[in-house]
Amino acid sequence: MTSALRAAATTEVVKRPGRWLALCVLVLAVLLVAVDATVLGLATPYISEDLKPSGTQLLWIGDVYSFVLAGLLVSMGSLGDRIGRKRLLLIGATAFGAVSVLNAHATTPELMILARALLGVAGATLMPATLALIRNLFQDPRERSLAVGVWGATASAGAAVGPVVGGLLLEHFWWGSVFLINLPVMAVLVVVGIRLLPESRDPAPGPWDLAGVALSLVGMIGVVYAVKELATHGLSPDAMGAAALGAGALYWFVRRQLALPAPLLDMRLFGNRGFSGAVLADLLSVLGLSGLVFFLSQYLQLVQGMRPSEAGLAELPAAVGAVVAGLVAGSCARRFSVRSVVAGGLAAVGLALAALTLLDRTTGYPLIGTALLVVGLGAGFSFTVTADVILSSVPKEQAGAASAVSETAYELGAALGIAVLGSIVTGVYRGFPAPPGTPAAAHESLGGAVEVASALPADSAHALMSAAREAFVDGLALAAGSGAAVLLAASVAAWYLLRGQRLEDGAEHP
Repeated sequence: MTSALRAAATTEVVKRPGRWLALCVLVLAVLLVAVDATVLGLATPYISEDLKPSGTQLLWIGDVYSFVLAGLLVSMGSLGDRIGRKRLLLIGATAFGAVSVLNAHATTPELMILARALLGVAGATLMPATLALIRNLFQDPRERSLAVGVWGATASAGAAVGPVVGGLLLEHFWWGSVFLINLPVMAVLVVVGIRLLPESRDPAPGPWDLAGVALSLVGMIGVVYAVKELATHGLSPDAMGAAALGAGALYWFVRRQLALPAPLLDMRLFGNRGFSGAVLADLLSVLGLSGLVFFLSQYLQLVQGMRPSEAGLAELPAAVGAVVAGLVAGSCARRFSVRSVVAGGLAAVGLALAALTLLDRTTGYPLIGTALLVVGLGAGFSFTVTADVILSSVPKEQAGAASAVSETAYELGAALGIAVLGSIVTGVYRGFPAPPGTPAAAHESLGGAVEVASALPADSAHALMSAAREAFVDGLALAAGSGAAVLLAASVAAWYLLRGQRLEDGAEHP
């Protein structure tokens, strides 16, 4: 082959035809999985009224999806390397649509928790394929940065778009509609994806480590469950047992992966300072965004009395900020530096959360809307740049593993945001003084208090709701303050960990 032909072939690989349309298909998958992590925020009062879950069951309904998703992402990323990332994406999309029907028609809290867990399994088959396919579709570094920017904007905005979509649906349909909306989107993804997406797999992946799959799932769920229990109930046998089980499983997982010739996850990736710093920033930026959006949805409806569609639109600034930041994050990181953009984004989220410690029952929308916009901007800048850093920190053949780590950080951040911040809210809320004879359900959740109050005399109902709302706002303010402290500390850590990191090739320089 002549040098001219070699050059032409290389150009064809780098500038693959149809790559931008293929990116649109990948964005659909990312958007749907991200939306599903937060769309329940507005539906929570309706689910509480219909299924009557306890406070603990309500938290599990909200976060088991992300727990399972986070626990299986690495395993499913490895499975995609073996059977083909396109194939896994299409199988996962079909399963996601089918399980959405089960979610929509759940009749008990237990069935709802199971359905959400199964949806997490299906979602875990979707996410690892997206960034790995982007790495194969866009081999030019600057094009890849723009593609990752679109991907990151979608992933960050999806968490904020969930309440908007949920609000519009809940105005006209029952709560199950927030799941059925998945069906037409998944149908489009499958039909278009079959034609446009290229197949991609590891040519020599080795055997799939089923023991590692089980260890990662048990470890992830055990540790996060322990965090939730410790935050809500303090030291207890259940919490300590879950912590020991989860930590032991993760330790065994790491030891096993280091010993295997073809591991599910190459743990040596974390020896790269930039890679580790980017993963930490990923997790904490999404923790702040997801936890805030989930509980502000309840605040806007049950404390300030907004309709679901009004509450959803009120949270739109977070989505706008995430999209804008995601699209310009790569350019900003090249003009200034990776660490200044990531650390600045984390600091912005932290300061916005700190501002929300001023919330009370009558806080005006300007403070809330501004805080949401800043959170969206900060998360969009941080998450988009760190995703690009993670991809460019590893060789092309390890893109699948790197993608799974990035998305695990995203989903674990979403789960921890709901679990940790939610546990703080619930822990403060449960102690509010209620009129004598008030049913225990009023102390389980604010939605439960609304239902109990509807059956009480006017004076008692007013006293109950006044105390319950005050306690919920106090819990939300404390959770916002805790989140602010974590995000500001993460900003400082990112400044040091990402020193010298560059987007062009992921290399470090003095």
